[in-house]
Amino acid sequence: MSIDTPMLHENTTIYIVDDDQAVRDSLGWLISSVGLKVESFETAQDFMDDYDRKKPGCLLVDVRMPGMSGLELQQHLAQDNQCLPVIIVTGHGDVKMAVNAMKQGAFDFIEKPYNDQVMLDLIQKALQECNRRRSKKLEHQEVQDLYETLTARERQVMDMIVIGNTNKQIAYALDISEKTVEAHRSKVMEKIQATSLADLIRKSVVLTDSTPKPS
Repeated sequence: MSIDTPMLHENTTIYIVDDDQAVRDSLGWLISSVGLKVESFETAQDFMDDYDRKKPGCLLVDVRMPGMSGLELQQHLAQDNQCLPVIIVTGHGDVKMAVNAMKQGAFDFIEKPYNDQVMLDLIQKALQECNRRRSKKLEHQEVQDLYETLTARERQVMDMIVIGNTNKQIAYALDISEKTVEAHRSKVMEKIQATSLADLIRKSVVLTDSTPKPS
């Protein structure tokens, strides 16, 4: 068996949360057998107390557990805007709950008993999703840092540029000359490091769409 994880970070960790020791051991062995790091927890609270948000990876969590359930843990991570993809491990009677969890942000679910290769393939997809979410979050932060270098007037000009206003329209709306608009426009492009109008619009979209979304 093998698992292809492009751009795999050295700190990538597969987290297992299940109150059944035998399940944690067997699943941990399966994942370790393909060279991935595994950390296992008996309860959701144990995981929350130990989880390092800076580490990439994915979370495998059972639906039914004493204390905080797998669904409650997934909801907590979603509310906290975490990039960690959550795979719900469910029995046949829990499928409806698992589907509802996906609607609330879980990455996917897998039914017991599961095929080993199917599980590994799902983990691969979750790790790819983790990379996508982390890249998106990093890009948002980079653009946000650039945006914060703009003056209040430059932000006004940028906001009007990206919705399609001409220099003449902007000058009229802000009661300034077109020459002044051109100067602000040039500064905006320079500070945001935009190579074209299309690039400026794309970065504007990045600013307003920072929340990781499930596939």
